[in-house]
Amino acid sequence: MSAGHTAARTVAAGLAGGVLALATWFVLHRVALPAFNTSMVTRSLATAASFVLIGIGAVLAFLWARGKRHWVSAAVMALVPAGLVVSSVGIPLAATKLYLDGIQVDQGFRTQFLSRMAENLGHADMAYKDLPTFYPMGWFWLGGRLANVLGMQGWEVYQPFAIASLAAAAAMLTPVWRRLTGSLPTALAIAAVTTAVVLTEVPEEPYAAVVAMFVPAAAIMAYRAARSSWASTIALAVYLGISASFYTLFTAIAALTTVVIAVVLAFASRSLKPLLHLVVAGVASLAIAAISWGPYIWRVLTGDEQRESTANHFLPIEGTYFPLPFLSFSLVGLLSMIGLVYLVYRFKDPVVGALGVSIGVCYLWALASMAITLVGTSLLGFRLEVLIVELFVTLGVLAIARFGVPKYTAAVAAVVAVGALQMVQHIPVENEDYIDQAYADTDGNGERADRFPADAGRYYNEIAAYIEDHGYKVNEAVVYTDEINFMAYHPFFGFNAFTSHYANPLGEFEQRNDELKRWAEISYEDPAHFTEAVDNSPWEPPAAFIFRDNGENGYKTHIAHDIYPSQPNVRYEGLYYNPEAFEQDWDVKQIGPFAVAVRK
Repeated sequence: MSAGHTAARTVAAGLAGGVLALATWFVLHRVALPAFNTSMVTRSLATAASFVLIGIGAVLAFLWARGKRHWVSAAVMALVPAGLVVSSVGIPLAATKLYLDGIQVDQGFRTQFLSRMAENLGHADMAYKDLPTFYPMGWFWLGGRLANVLGMQGWEVYQPFAIASLAAAAAMLTPVWRRLTGSLPTALAIAAVTTAVVLTEVPEEPYAAVVAMFVPAAAIMAYRAARSSWASTIALAVYLGISASFYTLFTAIAALTTVVIAVVLAFASRSLKPLLHLVVAGVASLAIAAISWGPYIWRVLTGDEQRESTANHFLPIEGTYFPLPFLSFSLVGLLSMIGLVYLVYRFKDPVVGALGVSIGVCYLWALASMAITLVGTSLLGFRLEVLIVELFVTLGVLAIARFGVPKYTAAVAAVVAVGALQMVQHIPVENEDYIDQAYADTDGNGERADRFPADAGRYYNEIAAYIEDHGYKVNEAVVYTDEINFMAYHPFFGFNAFTSHYANPLGEFEQRNDELKRWAEISYEDPAHFTEAVDNSPWEPPAAFIFRDNGENGYKTHIAHDIYPSQPNVRYEGLYYNPEAFEQDWDVKQIGPFAVAVRK
């Protein structure tokens, strides 16, 4: 296909995959299916749907390789990976309104941001009022627009938008790889395997997953761009610009790969053309990324806030070793081993070499992440495992296509299909804890999808109504609470973020913590002047406090402290407020286990 046809088909496939996934989601959520954590029904339906999809893809790919080609076959093959997203993630979640991992920890922050974007057409921080977002807003902004179109709340649109965006990205893989490899069956195999790897490794972060899917293709486009292909240069610029607005770490890997390839080719060819294409792709991608990052960068340059970031203060056990997928006893391990052998055997091949450079960049980044811990931070190298696995299995598929397809088309198609089925039907097993949590957590309606009694979250709607009855509205008023799930479902602005790791560097997290501690002390030492102290805050004061009523010990809340390099990297400190400090200027109501104080 020409570059123009590839672009058109890629966009069309993405739109079709996303729309069909969304339509399927609506159908699934109107069928009375049992909860995943209490029944095996959705598991069996997921496997059956995956079997049908892979069977259709394998048959059409075999016929295509035998010369029986039609545009309908090409369209269906492009949509097979999108269908695998629905079968392996959408069906297991069909009886809950929450996405993978429910509303736990990081997913609570993500839901909070999506709820904020559903209320804002422009830039806004997930927690702090009047600050531009530091967290990349691209995926969340699009989700907010879908929420507006469908008339849904931000938390409620998370699941359908995650599934639809993953399906759209998966559908776009086939035409992209068809252009890069010149073979539609090979492109389908790479797209299906890539989708399976991503849905196994990072399905809980859909905005990161959609970026990860295209990293291997970006490496090859980087080589072609450096070899003076303007079509690849433009495509690479668009990808890097959009990905920087979605998830910066994977963008950094793709960008660094591009730089290495361009510099090596410039020296090898003794020409400045590779560097020219590098500069054009870089400038164009930065211009696109500026749509998301511009307001934050401008505030950094012109604002007077004390900036501090602990976003990289995280080092789990996975960050202490190098991912070696080719040594795992699994189908992914086998594919990766084939890919490793192919990489060594055919490194001088431009496509193989480009993927090898990207693998090298990933490993060097992981090494740097381990070494930089000496200066009190990390580079989050543990998150690169999905990219390393993707790159190796892509090489494995390319090796099979190179040496197996010409003579043994039927056998290779059957083996690849069976292997893909094994990988895809294993996705719900790998994500079982995440899926179970989506059914066990209390959603924004105060219900659990598995029909067990809901936790204290069932009081959140009553609390929000009580605050709004006093004239304080979501997306306008500032509220202080340590209940992250409340803010995820009801997008009031927060007086402070919940942890420094997700806090905007411009938010002055520690200073706000100190202010909360000072208020707690004043509430006991001088309760008559508590409200005056709150009003004199350097930041907009809370219109409401949401505490846990701790009986005779007063109203309890928590503030978080970064204790990196310890793991876990957060320590919570309990604060107690004197109920007498709220008697004069605040209306206080007991709602379930909560004491809600709202300014009169």
